[in-house]
Parts: sequence; structure tokens; C-alpha cells
Amino acid sequence: MLELRPNCECCDKDLPPEAMDALICTFECTFCADCVANVLAGACPNCGGNFSMRPIRPAAMLMKYPASTKRVFKAEGCGPARDAA
Repeated sequence: MLELRPNCECCDKDLPPEAMDALICTFECTFCADCVANVLAGACPNCGGNFSMRPIRPAAMLMKYPASTKRVFKAEGCGPARDAA
């Protein structure tokens, strides 16, 4: 089950469960659309993978399976993906 992380790892923008601008990679690294487009050049800085729009969990399911409250933030900043291998 997706964690639905609450913020952008790059700029720390709040990304509530219903956020339409939340993007995730295959490892659920979570970034806002602005950072993906303007800072990360479309590639995850952690794994080098691409991003997809994070699904919106229906309200009834969100009550049963709440979003994560654990914030992940790169205080040192983030930039384009490096070789993840």
C-alpha cells in the first residue's frame, strides 16, 4: 500500500493525500510537480527513475488506511539525478 507521504522531499511543500501535484517514483520518493520539472529534470535524485502522478486515495479508504505523517526532506537540497548504481 502506498504511504502517501505528506511533503515534497526537495522543497518541503505540503502534499496532502488529495494533492494533484504530487509525483512519486517506483520507490515512493515523493516530490511536487514544480520540483520534478524545474529542479530534477524529470528523474528521481535517489534512484534515477521516472515519476508518475501519485494516486488519490478515496476518502472512505483514507479513513481506513491513513496517509503517512512522516516527513522526508533533503535539508541539503536536491538536484538532478546522479548515477544511482
